[in-house]
Amino acid sequence: MIQKPRGTLDILPGESEIWQEVERKIKKVASLYGFREIRLPTFEMSELYKRGVGETSDVVQKEMYSFNDNDRRNITLRPEGTAGVVRSVIENSLGNGALPLALYYLISCFRYEKPEAGRSREFYQFGVELFGAKDASADANVISLAAAVFRELGLTDVHLEINSIGCPNCRPKYHKALREYFETRKDELCPTCLERLDKNPLRILDCKSPICKEIGEGAPKTVDHLCPECEEHFNSLKKYLDAAGIEYKVNPRIVRGLDYYQKTVFEFITDKIGAQSTICGGGRYDGMVKELDGPDLCGLGFAMGLTRIMLALEAEGVLPVIDESPDLYIASMGDTARAKSFEMTEALRSLGKRALFDQVGRSVKAQMKYADKMGAKYSMVLGDSELEGGKAILKNMQNGESCEVEIANISTLAECLK
Repeated sequence: MIQKPRGTLDILPGESEIWQEVERKIKKVASLYGFREIRLPTFEMSELYKRGVGETSDVVQKEMYSFNDNDRRNITLRPEGTAGVVRSVIENSLGNGALPLALYYLISCFRYEKPEAGRSREFYQFGVELFGAKDASADANVISLAAAVFRELGLTDVHLEINSIGCPNCRPKYHKALREYFETRKDELCPTCLERLDKNPLRILDCKSPICKEIGEGAPKTVDHLCPECEEHFNSLKKYLDAAGIEYKVNPRIVRGLDYYQKTVFEFITDKIGAQSTICGGGRYDGMVKELDGPDLCGLGFAMGLTRIMLALEAEGVLPVIDESPDLYIASMGDTARAKSFEMTEALRSLGKRALFDQVGRSVKAQMKYADKMGAKYSMVLGDSELEGGKAILKNMQNGESCEVEIANISTLAECLK
């Protein structure tokens, strides 16, 4: 038997309806905040991620699904959404329109990671990207959008952590301070972090190795090495969040796992789903559009892991309850009755009712068992006598009550299916 690749998900009937409802609520909130949907290719040129995400990130170094296509171009299945959105903004000159430009997406992404609860190799994200807004109020607005999504979904055990990791002006001094600190414990670092020490010591703070994490606890803090502009931006962000009543904690260890971030970074965290507790992460990436040969257009955004959202909803007992059971199942006896039942179900569907009929030639008894398994609210049996008399018995499958209805009067029948 051929099985799905390790680290992928089958989202089955019964689950998919819950995902659809969650996505509907997410889209509703995004629309309220003025964000519009963008749809992206599943794969891009590999250079996009190497330049956009960053050569020193774990995503580029270890996790990308890359291959040469038939034209010998190096292609990568998208490992995240921001770089693709930036490429699209540049290619389609979206930055020439009204600013700020507010976009959202619901996508699948691909990373070669060790599968575990809340982490898979194909995973699903809701993300937003906002371009052309430098003020800290934009950061607060994007954070507020994420918080509003959690409220709309009914999640309460979620808390916000924020940090500032500086800009190209102040980060070199911070990198120098980090190198000096980590050099004193160089022999204890993992091989990956030894490489990061020269290339990008900030990445060491994001290492998952217990030893490196312990060493990183004593490292210099980003917030102590900010230039005046970054410090003012961070203080303004806190004032906006305070004004909106959005609770937060300053966590100087948040750096995020992608190289393009600067100034604001943030995470929403839950304690309900185990090790993969970060269910949303994002920040500002003001230099990324220009780095990818576009205009000098600032940007910020976040990505929210939908699988982790589902785990959190389940853990808090607030998964949406979706009723997809049929309103009516029409059992039939004979070809003429089956044809009539098909005609009736078509008419009922046009009136917004979920109606099913027998398509495999079962006995009436087997059809009624099927209706029961499908959770049909009502059932009806059609045979020669019902067709001749023009009437049939409509049965409530929950309480057993029944009434006689006219077969030809579809509007009245639809009204009975409540």
